[in-house]
Amino acid sequence: MSYTDDAVLAKLSSLSETQDSIVTVAQWIMFHRRHAERTVQLWLQRLKDSTSHKRLNLIYLANEVTQQSKARHKEDFLVAFSPSIAEAVATAYKGAPSEVQQRIRRVVDVWRERNVFEGPIQEAVEARINDLDKARGTGKAGLGGSIFGAASFPQELSPLVTPQQNVTKLLLNTKTTVNSANQEYDKLMGPSSTVPSAPVYAARLSGLLKTLAQAEGAVEQCVKARRELVSELQKILDTNKTALISDEDQLESFVQRKMQAEEKKTEVERAIMAGLPNDEPYIPGNGFSEQPAPEPDRPEVEALTPPSMEPELPKQPNQATNEPHQWSSNLPHNANFQQSSAPGIDMLSNLAAAAQYKSVPTSANVSKKRRLNEESDFPDLGADDGIDAEVAEMLRKDSNAS
Repeated sequence: MSYTDDAVLAKLSSLSETQDSIVTVAQWIMFHRRHAERTVQLWLQRLKDSTSHKRLNLIYLANEVTQQSKARHKEDFLVAFSPSIAEAVATAYKGAPSEVQQRIRRVVDVWRERNVFEGPIQEAVEARINDLDKARGTGKAGLGGSIFGAASFPQELSPLVTPQQNVTKLLLNTKTTVNSANQEYDKLMGPSSTVPSAPVYAARLSGLLKTLAQAEGAVEQCVKARRELVSELQKILDTNKTALISDEDQLESFVQRKMQAEEKKTEVERAIMAGLPNDEPYIPGNGFSEQPAPEPDRPEVEALTPPSMEPELPKQPNQATNEPHQWSSNLPHNANFQQSSAPGIDMLSNLAAAAQYKSVPTSANVSKKRRLNEESDFPDLGADDGIDAEVAEMLRKDSNAS
């Protein structure tokens, strides 16, 4: 089938939602890629005149054609679809059922993931859908985590939204006008151009001037919009530069503090390794103090063991005496007084052993010992012998028993 407007419209009318139908029509259209611009114009007109489901099929057809062109590095249809794809998607999306809108969103997400269109074109498509959602009050997020559905952005970047949208809208018209002006100029002024007759040439040059004037105006508006965008970007850049200087100062401060803390930690660890007591106070800057803190006084504790009590023995008289009750200084060897852990008990035991002997004077001034057998022969230790009555009674009983 040769390429005509009616043939293109017939192919578009026979399009169904099946994969085979979409692929077949896409291959026929791509075969006539030299008529890409005309085909896209007929496609857009057919999309505007169709119902919601037919529009979805036409979006699927555009997706197949553009992706195949991208894969084969054929830019004809990509260039032809770029000026009108945003309008076409918005037309298919507006008023469509929720299911159809979700499918259209999915197609737009695939275009972004695979970089089918250039960045400004992709952003324009997403902005149109986003505006429709905002106008309807939905703001739903796209499938696959699209960034343009209801995605939020930092408040600091809000001044950039309007300038960027203006640049994107102007860029579409500018690109079309610039391409047309370049083509017209190459036909008339290019090295391979043929010069027609003077009247025809003059008429074509007049048309070329109008085309160049339109391209100049479009580019001038785009330049103005970009300058506004750059101005807002410069404000954000200056703000971030000032904040960057402040953050760098804080970073340097914390680096210095960290170094000081590490040096102090090293000093303390060296002092610990040197064997200094752990309870010594630490003086910042001077290390550990040489003099420890004074210790509190020891509390007075009452002794648990009574003091040793040794009996005072009477002195040996120089002359003989007839006093019957005198202690002899020559006590037997087995009557030694020994201090033990219980000095009171040892003292009583020694006194009991010593009481069995009595000093008897002789002419040779040699004391003899005799055994005390009578109860009355117990030695007299004076008026106050310091022995309790019960202890004395016990000693007398021991003496009589022996």
